[in-house]
Amino acid sequence: MTSARLQVVQADITTLAVDAIVNAANRSLLGGGGVDGAIHRAAGPGLLDECRALGGCPPGQAKVTAGHRLPARFVIHTVGPVWDGGRQGEDETLASCYRESLRLAESRGCGSVAFPAISTGIYGFPADRAAAIAMAICRAWLAAHDLPQTITLVAFDAPALAILRSAFEKEP
Repeated sequence: MTSARLQVVQADITTLAVDAIVNAANRSLLGGGGVDGAIHRAAGPGLLDECRALGGCPPGQAKVTAGHRLPARFVIHTVGPVWDGGRQGEDETLASCYRESLRLAESRGCGSVAFPAISTGIYGFPADRAAAIAMAICRAWLAAHDLPQTITLVAFDAPALAILRSAFEKEP
């Protein structure tokens, strides 16, 4: 599914030839499970070395590294919230992940950026709620900024794709 500048796809984010991919990282930025582990494995040991020098990252913030062995020039690492029933500002922290990642992409001159579903894995954020937040932030960003020119929201599997498609089809 695509609009002029926003698209939803099912893919392995580590294979996408975009200017930047976003990593749903943990606070240490030193790799982990899920998409974080997949990105670290695909990028090679240089990514871990570069991440060590960053000193971690708090939830809602983002830091950038080179893409190393990935097709993407950059990896933007962001730390999403751990779901606690929505009582700890999780929605705003997740929204901040998208805004800060897009800010870094813009500052690096990125024309294209791809996001995984941040915080919906082990962190337990409800996928439909996360998709609605991602869609709202991305649409607002695209309405106000020239870069990135395109944003891709990436689903790893068919159930995740269905959730993203549902959020995409809703009016902004």
